[in-house]
Amino acid sequence: MNRGLLDPKIDFVFKKIFGSEKHPRVLISFLNAILKPINPISNVEIRNSDLEKEFLDDKFSRLDIKARTNKNEIINIEIQLKNEYNMIKRSLYYWSKMYEEQLNEGDDYSKLERTICINILNFKYLDNNRFHNGYRLKEIETNEELTNIQEIHFIEIPKLSEDSDEKDMLVTWMEFLKNPESEKVRSLELTISEIREEKDELIRISNDKEQRLLYEMRSKTLKDKNSALNEAERKGIEKGIEKGIEKVAKNLLDMGIPINEIILATGLSENEILNIKNNI
Repeated sequence: MNRGLLDPKIDFVFKKIFGSEKHPRVLISFLNAILKPINPISNVEIRNSDLEKEFLDDKFSRLDIKARTNKNEIINIEIQLKNEYNMIKRSLYYWSKMYEEQLNEGDDYSKLERTICINILNFKYLDNNRFHNGYRLKEIETNEELTNIQEIHFIEIPKLSEDSDEKDMLVTWMEFLKNPESEKVRSLELTISEIREEKDELIRISNDKEQRLLYEMRSKTLKDKNSALNEAERKGIEKGIEKGIEKVAKNLLDMGIPINEIILATGLSENEILNIKNNI
């Protein structure tokens, strides 16, 4: 992406443009593109439009979008740049919190409304080739749906292929997130008013000095988080390799292989092998 426009995949920008009370048509179009309801959503109430500055500097804060539709559906939208290997359990956890929070003590269960989590991922996660997967509760053998009150979506941007159907509005929105300055998006904004509105808002934010500073703050925070995760992942791999080598050495000792040969096979020192032997 060129330097001019801010990256709409950064959660700060994503929330600014999709979760803005000034541009509800954009979120309505986005939700209809994902959920494809028989009766399209016509109105949304955005629940958390404020962006507190202190959250931008918290690498573990979630800048997600919470909304209620005109059909009383409770919806949460989150965008993730890096695979933290926990998206399924994480999404189920946040879905359960949103579902449970609808009731006060003594309320009847009938007040519980359809609750939907939408996860937009800038990495491949699920073990299939579809860029959009939606899940509900279904019977294991017959595939009969128990209820539609729970719905969880995963949209994986890297799985969007060049020959994806551009008539599908969800594909259009993902093209915008991938690169709002691409030729595809420039062509789409000429005919789709919501894309044009979204692009104009992104341009406005990108040209605002204060918003750009907040964006830089959030980008740095996310980079720091990703660096910490990468370091933890590297250490985890190294620890696993170390344990694996120790296990090999132990097995060779059990087989009566001479220490000098175990040194050659594992790369461990004589002292390290003797320590393993003494702990057997």
